[in-house]
Amino acid sequence: MSRALERETMYAFVDRRVDSLCNSGRFLLWAMRGWVHAAERGRCPPQVLHRGFAAVGAAGALPDFHVAMALLAGDAVETLLLAPLPCLQISEDEAILLGLWRDFSLENAANAHATLALLAEGESVGPIAKAMGAAIDRLVATGFDMPALAAGTMTHQESPK
Repeated sequence: MSRALERETMYAFVDRRVDSLCNSGRFLLWAMRGWVHAAERGRCPPQVLHRGFAAVGAAGALPDFHVAMALLAGDAVETLLLAPLPCLQISEDEAILLGLWRDFSLENAANAHATLALLAEGESVGPIAKAMGAAIDRLVATGFDMPALAAGTMTHQESPK
């Protein structure tokens, strides 16, 4: 994959306001930021995030989400920098990760694997992809509107999840 494809993935989300995302996108961003926040403070991310995942009926997605985030955090070529929870803008690394979630929701494994190959060490790409794909499948099964995230330029709207 070229850097151009990575930029294309990122530009769909970077520097946008968080409230421009659909509810599913905001939840994923909250979960990613919350996972990093918990890990930085030495707390167990699944324990910290469980209540939020359970509140939207997505507790079954939490184990796969946790594995994906842990592998990304541990095997990234460069440290991924996520914004603090209250930040109103989507950062560059968050935009790339949202693009990955979007690619998995669209079953665009080629784009997702190519982006992951730039982010993580080679042997980690497959396990990260498997965990992200499983998390997306579980989120969709619980009613998350991943096509709304895939729209990329969608403005805020209220939806069940």
